[in-house]
Amino acid sequence: MLKEQNMTMLTDFYEITMANGYLESGISEEIAYFDMFFRNVPDSGGFAIMAGLQQVCDYLENLKFDDGDIEYLRNKGIFDERFLDYLKEFEFTCDVWAIPEGTPIFPYEPIVTVRGPVMQAQFIETMLLLIVNHQSLVATKSNRIIRAAQGRKVMEFGTRRAHGLAAALHGARAAYIGGVSGTACTKADEDYGVPALGTMAHSWVQMFPTEYDAFKKYAEIYPENCSLLVDTYNVLKSGVPNAIKVFKEVKVDRMSIRIDSGDITYLTQEARKMLDDAGLEKCEIVVSNSLDEYIIRDVLIEGAQIDSFGVGERLITAKSEPVFGGVYKLAAVEVDGEIIPKIKISENVEKITNPGFKTLYRLFDNESGKAIADIITLDGEDIPEDEEYEIFDQNAIWKKKKIKNFHAKNLRVQIFDKGKLVYHNPTIREIREYCKEQVRTLWPQMLRFENPQTYYVDLSQALFDMKQKLIEEHHDE
Repeated sequence: MLKEQNMTMLTDFYEITMANGYLESGISEEIAYFDMFFRNVPDSGGFAIMAGLQQVCDYLENLKFDDGDIEYLRNKGIFDERFLDYLKEFEFTCDVWAIPEGTPIFPYEPIVTVRGPVMQAQFIETMLLLIVNHQSLVATKSNRIIRAAQGRKVMEFGTRRAHGLAAALHGARAAYIGGVSGTACTKADEDYGVPALGTMAHSWVQMFPTEYDAFKKYAEIYPENCSLLVDTYNVLKSGVPNAIKVFKEVKVDRMSIRIDSGDITYLTQEARKMLDDAGLEKCEIVVSNSLDEYIIRDVLIEGAQIDSFGVGERLITAKSEPVFGGVYKLAAVEVDGEIIPKIKISENVEKITNPGFKTLYRLFDNESGKAIADIITLDGEDIPEDEEYEIFDQNAIWKKKKIKNFHAKNLRVQIFDKGKLVYHNPTIREIREYCKEQVRTLWPQMLRFENPQTYYVDLSQALFDMKQKLIEEHHDE
């Protein structure tokens, strides 16, 4: 979608006024480092899922100002012609590093880092945040719902309730990364390879003289995979009996019924008995209707007989907490090849940024394969794996732990080198499988929906010392 449209001007206006100001101030080509990170996991969960990097690549590869953009800006009457001439010849030349899609991520980690002329690095802020915030939010919600389903398939049914075209398409993509088996959105299959799934609406049943007639015709047309919606009139009195009758009369390869209303636990238990008594043990039961991870968890605890779920609005909109909250902050500038760290200080401790050009490591226990902690270091620092390594909580430095028999993985990969794409984006299926594998490296206690175990994101000693020094320097001003 982004490749087909020029999205360059999808930005906050202040980024354009600042770019013009940088040029007027003579600092437009000074090298700056920006980090994207987020402060809180949605729904107070234990972790989030990184998503959206493919669309970031598409956007950055296609940055250009066309004649219409230039004329629009000229008509605003506030921009210098020298600035407009610059935009006519604009070429993206930044370096970009990021955490691969599907990776579990945690607050304050630099999930995207941009290095380049401040005029450029600043300009891409809005679009980068828009893409990564939205897809990471939906991927995170999707993964929570998948975990609640306990191995049962989940289908994304939210297209018609999404907040616009891009939200529907990119939301379906992100939901697939998070673990859903497919989507109702046909365009997401065509564009991104997310399997399109779907059967019938209540209107199909209503269009025929009887429910039985509607079911039989559908089974005759789609015998390979026939799913019948049984709650148009009455689930147990007509819907399930008519489905049983049709499945006995028409040979189908795979059969299921779908219930879209009512008491899910009771209806699925009774439907399962009716199907089994009729010798249709292989007939699956699908449920939908305003589901989320909490409802799914609760009905399964109650003993609902469900094989798969269709989840719509509460997934595609991440209804319970619809804002991811990622931010984009200056971390350093470069003068004559020397990196000068920058810090934002606030009375709110959580808003104090981590300065400098950084790298992110994840430490894994060699015996269990589980993740131990993440360490944010200054770029170029190594984590010694052949000796004990001490980690500490940056907000409570007396909390220390020495670890050994571990290995460290640098999570950051370079995406752009001097404006050229150097990263090979995996297929959507590869990203989905990678996400599954990476979530398995987390301890079960982190997967809880309420009060998950805290996963520590610590600073290296060198980065911690730098941060404290900058805080003290600004405190004395």
